[in-house]
Amino acid sequence: MAEHEHVRVAVIGSGFGGLGAAVRLRREGITDFVVLERADSVGGTWRDNSYPGCACDVPSHLYSFSFAPNPDWPRTFSGQEHIRAYLERVADVFGLRPHLRFDSEVKLMTWDAEQLRWEIETASGRLTADLVVSATGPLSDPKIPDIPGLDTFPGKVFHSARWDHDYDLKGKRVAMVGTGASAIQIVPAIQPRVGRLTLFQRTPPWVMPRMDRAISGAERWLHRQLPFTTQARRGLLWGIRELQVQAFTKHPGELGFVEQLAKRNMARAIKDPALRAKLTPDYRIGCKRILLSSEYYPALARPNVDVVASGLTEVRGSTLVAADGSETEADAIIFGTGFHVTDMPIAERVVGADGRTLAEVWKGGMEALRGASAAGFPNWMTIIGPNTGLGNSSMILMIESQLNYLADFIRQLDVLGGRVALDARPSAVGAWNRRVQERMKRTVWNTGGCTSWYLDGNGRNTTIWPGTTAEFRRATRRVDLMEYEVLRPPAAKAGGGTPQSGKRSAEAEAAL
Repeated sequence: MAEHEHVRVAVIGSGFGGLGAAVRLRREGITDFVVLERADSVGGTWRDNSYPGCACDVPSHLYSFSFAPNPDWPRTFSGQEHIRAYLERVADVFGLRPHLRFDSEVKLMTWDAEQLRWEIETASGRLTADLVVSATGPLSDPKIPDIPGLDTFPGKVFHSARWDHDYDLKGKRVAMVGTGASAIQIVPAIQPRVGRLTLFQRTPPWVMPRMDRAISGAERWLHRQLPFTTQARRGLLWGIRELQVQAFTKHPGELGFVEQLAKRNMARAIKDPALRAKLTPDYRIGCKRILLSSEYYPALARPNVDVVASGLTEVRGSTLVAADGSETEADAIIFGTGFHVTDMPIAERVVGADGRTLAEVWKGGMEALRGASAAGFPNWMTIIGPNTGLGNSSMILMIESQLNYLADFIRQLDVLGGRVALDARPSAVGAWNRRVQERMKRTVWNTGGCTSWYLDGNGRNTTIWPGTTAEFRRATRRVDLMEYEVLRPPAAKAGGGTPQSGKRSAEAEAAL
């Protein structure tokens, strides 16, 4: 990277969000951009999570870009290696390699109010950019709980997203901490190899069967020869999930039938009443993410597996102590304890117009206009920002909606002309988030009786979108300049007032 390189757009991260943004920039005719990636290859969370059994819980044909369909997905639910390979192909097919800057972790981004640009310090050098697109993703920085005595543990310790493939688990006494989406894939994958597996479970998840199968050669041939069949398959998968949304957002009581299906799934594999009682959640299904596995419960029923229905609270040498007082000896501890979602570390490295970091501004809870723009951070947009997550469908749909918003954001800058920046008005950010939080009140994520990673430290749901993906797409179709302050360089301000966008669009008013 050149010492004083300047680009029109700097994209942070090369997962689905970052690569999608790069493709969209090229489709908009913009080639003056870089993609800053802290690792040495693309893939984001699908590069970092390489643990045994890692796979997606969204069907393959829906968990891919609409502009880059893949007729050759090998399974209905693809494994990590296939998704990572798909992202590598996207980088190649769309000519993104020249824009990629690997080993370039962003250390600091500071807004220059005089020059109306971002000053960016990375591990490989410094640069400036007119616009920053932050696509670091919420599942990028692992979270390991602060457990007394953990530093005294003589064995191996690692997080599921930082799997140590050099460590042989064969015959070892292994502790799995956590029961989220990663853990229910890891447990059945390592259970046959380990000597003893102890699962520390603070809260049992709801688990439904995983209807996975190999996609036949005939199906793949059909998708290659008749591309509309791939689109039809994707459309059907999307439509089914859109119809499910009301049960999560407006009528959580309708999920009772799904709970019964989940209990039957458990009963088929877990015959021991005591174990079944440990594994039965006491909250409404959907409050936490519904997990998919046909192997998790059978693995827990194996004789070399113990379930401790309590969290890990202390480590005394090689002895692990649970909250219920029980003790377990272990050679290795694997943490499947999630990520920094509502307190993303990147927020500590973004310094806005008033000198405060994004983390300081978001101390009371993450907020961003249409999930993209934070007040006080001009020409800065985030992909998979606050309240853009989903509980039942593909995040790629939300990413593509935000890419539409990004494209129109850049068009608006072009229309305004000259050196210009857009800063979300605090009133617009506040109004948007009040509507989101009002809708959130009746959702299963807020009323289901659980504590989940969807909620921040204040108990506020700042991660999930309380509507359909179609609603979000309408809400992010175009930028409404009434929701932004237009900034000019200090010398240019003397000439007149701030351009306005006229009447607020009907779509913007009706979005929520």
